[in-house]
Amino acid sequence: MDQQATAAAGVAAASSAVNSGRRIAAASFIGTAIEFYDYYIYGTAAALVLNKLFFPTLSSVAGTLASLATFAIGFIARPVGAVVFGHFGDRIGRKATLVVSLLLMGLSTACVGLLPGYSSIGVAAPILLVLLRVLQGIGLGGEWGGAALLSTEYAPQGKRGLYASAPQMGSPVGFFVATGVFWALSEWLPKSAFDSWGWRIPFLLSFVLVIVGLRIRLRVAETPAFADFMAKESAAKVPTLEVIRRYPKQLLLGAGSIVVVYVMFYTASTYCLSYTTKNLGVPRNTVLGLTLIAVVVLGIATFTVARWSDLVGRRRLMLAGSAFALVWSLVLFPLLNTKSPLAIVVGLSGALLCMGIVWGPLGAFLPELFGTDVRYSGAGIAYNIGGVLGGGAAPLIVARLGETSGTTAVGLFMAAMAVISLLSILALPETRHRDLSEV
Repeated sequence: MDQQATAAAGVAAASSAVNSGRRIAAASFIGTAIEFYDYYIYGTAAALVLNKLFFPTLSSVAGTLASLATFAIGFIARPVGAVVFGHFGDRIGRKATLVVSLLLMGLSTACVGLLPGYSSIGVAAPILLVLLRVLQGIGLGGEWGGAALLSTEYAPQGKRGLYASAPQMGSPVGFFVATGVFWALSEWLPKSAFDSWGWRIPFLLSFVLVIVGLRIRLRVAETPAFADFMAKESAAKVPTLEVIRRYPKQLLLGAGSIVVVYVMFYTASTYCLSYTTKNLGVPRNTVLGLTLIAVVVLGIATFTVARWSDLVGRRRLMLAGSAFALVWSLVLFPLLNTKSPLAIVVGLSGALLCMGIVWGPLGAFLPELFGTDVRYSGAGIAYNIGGVLGGGAAPLIVARLGETSGTTAVGLFMAAMAVISLLSILALPETRHRDLSEV
């Protein structure tokens, strides 16, 4: 125990010596920005081109569903990543785990940009695509929980919402960059060139982002909360089992609380892009440009509400966001169906505003539900189970409902998912006064 305490004290001293608030924010932000950039470019590509490149033998509708299914596979793999990376994050520390998750996530995404299509290698193309999606999902499964902990465990009492806004802002920034890259390519390249090779450029840019992110993360030391814990206690042997045994309510309800975030986002960003361009005939560049405006709304809402959560509490604001999403789910598609650019941007902005109100406080809320010894596993697993339900299954259900039952059914489904989050948050306590040194 003396050696353990000495090592932990050394880590804590190094942490205080080399880390600043700005560096911690950058390290938390960069990984989630890359995470959401990676997922957004895949979602956009799945809606626009992957069905033709990797599933050309299927009909247009079946091909779109197949490409969205590969999107869902990545989400299904994420809880596996949360368990694996959470295990090591709770046993050996946050920093090393976050470096590995960043590499796995970013490199598997970049390799999608190098993957030959069905016309070149046949059925091997969709198989390799699925394999890369699984690897990407595993890496992503360990990313958000560690990034959120990096911010919250460094934050002073009373400012965890503000500090935790750093990883949460990775979402709108990553989405903005991804959408902006696709918009620019669509603007500058002929459609034939974009469909042939232009869509690969956003994926290949992940190589650059990984190098930048890796440099930042390697310069960050271990969090004080974890170092202090290791100086006094022994790490849990199997953190995932400890989470299930001690925090079953927080695990399930925490997952339920995030469902509305994924449903609102991936419906607005992926399905609505496909619906407005293919079903309504709105030009692709117009929709991408309007989406950029909506992402700015998401960014403002995320940062503002995260800061407010330190003053009025996380739970109250997240409940308001879920209730707003319940209403907006029924408004979104009537606005889109007008085909008016103004109505479309209002509809998309409202959907992402709902997301931002819940998303902003969530970066502090989920980690605060769990003790230090299992916080990486608990927050990560809850987050990624919610991702399977809201981001993995929901896009497939939405696409199928839209094809067979119309957009009214899609709106009702989104509203039902908002109710799940609303009830889940109602059943959880307020967390902003929690002491993160507690086990």
